[in-house]
Amino acid sequence: MVKRLLLVTALLAAGHAQAEEIAPRTSVIDANVADAPVEQSDGFLDPLRSLKFNPGLDQREFERSTLTALNVYDPLESVNRRIYHFNYRFDQWVLLPAVDGYTAITPRFVRTGVSNFFSNLGDVPNLFNSVLQLKAERSAKITARLMFNTIIGVGGLWDPATKMGLPRQSEDFGQTLGFYGVPDGPYIMLPILGPSNLRDTTGVVVDYAGEQSINYLDMANVTSDHPEILFLRAVDKRYTTAFRYGQLNSPFEYEKVRYVYTQARKLQIAE
Repeated sequence: MVKRLLLVTALLAAGHAQAEEIAPRTSVIDANVADAPVEQSDGFLDPLRSLKFNPGLDQREFERSTLTALNVYDPLESVNRRIYHFNYRFDQWVLLPAVDGYTAITPRFVRTGVSNFFSNLGDVPNLFNSVLQLKAERSAKITARLMFNTIIGVGGLWDPATKMGLPRQSEDFGQTLGFYGVPDGPYIMLPILGPSNLRDTTGVVVDYAGEQSINYLDMANVTSDHPEILFLRAVDKRYTTAFRYGQLNSPFEYEKVRYVYTQARKLQIAE
């Protein structure tokens, strides 16, 4: 009888110890499930928000080399994500079908001429901002490029300047502000236009106003009478832009686009 009691006691003790061992593991699993990223109302995941590190391990270097690299000042993130989702759908349902129709009904040489023409118009703010940044050599090259393409290239329909060793160099007022030390400010996702920040959004407005006031080749007046030219310019811009939403195939796409844009702007300002 005593032996049976001792055996039962031993089994109960072993079972209690095993339960204590399993319980913390189960709680860890439950905690991990509770912390799993959930789908937001806009259809995107936010995995960075719920990602946690083991407090018992020193992972500061890991965090610095991964997550902090993607960390961009984005106080309007919830709104920006919804605009990003809107841009995704607008691109999918409006812009890309328009581009497909455009490529289907126009020969390649026509599309090339249209792209060259609008690129030539874009050299006007390029020159303006290059002068503001006191880049004498670049300003001279952009001036020569603008003259050659406008005169020899028949208003910019052809691009002889590139073949003459004068490739297009992009300069905008956002870069000009950054050149003089103006911080980029909060990250902003603009409807249809895509990623930006407070400084670059100001630059977009200034560049557009400058282009309208200069009225190169009388385009401001022609556009006001024929608004379809603005639509053609938007389609051409999308046609010449290789980016496609969803091509990164990652729930981190919003963070990656935000990071790449921010770093690319830093490089453009520094060049």
